[in-house]
Amino acid sequence: MIDGIDRELAPLDRALSVFARRQPGCRALIARLYGVGPVTATAIVAELGDARRVSRSDDAVRHCGLDVTVHQSDSKRSPGHLSHEGPELLRWALFEAAQQACRPASPDYEYYRQVARRIDHNRACLSVARKLCRRAYHILRELGDEALAPIGPSSADNEAIAAAA
Repeated sequence: MIDGIDRELAPLDRALSVFARRQPGCRALIARLYGVGPVTATAIVAELGDARRVSRSDDAVRHCGLDVTVHQSDSKRSPGHLSHEGPELLRWALFEAAQQACRPASPDYEYYRQVARRIDHNRACLSVARKLCRRAYHILRELGDEALAPIGPSSADNEAIAAAA
């Protein structure tokens, strides 16, 4: 079953790679964010969309549901949890990219280690995912209209997609 599903996913993976190589927003995310590849970059661009819709990077984190909600009354404060508001695909893509922070080559490795020592691996990855969301917001906002520029496939891309099918 797994081999059959892998065979079905291979052409889709190749098509996403072709798209990510040509789409300016995806190219910028892949080049500037450690751990972001063609699939995650495509998901981030598709779900975060036009970063100019929100005014701050904190709003982008809130949009993707990685913000921590806090319930506080008088002097009592319950521990927060993720809001899970917003696109699940965006949370998945950011968390998958953040998983790479546990590698020593990652620019966020020291930050990841500090948080992981204090709390645990998953929460450290969530913290890195929030950082990646903020960075992706700034990258896409900096690109402006070009981040979502439509692309037409070249003849070489059409051949690659046809060969994949």
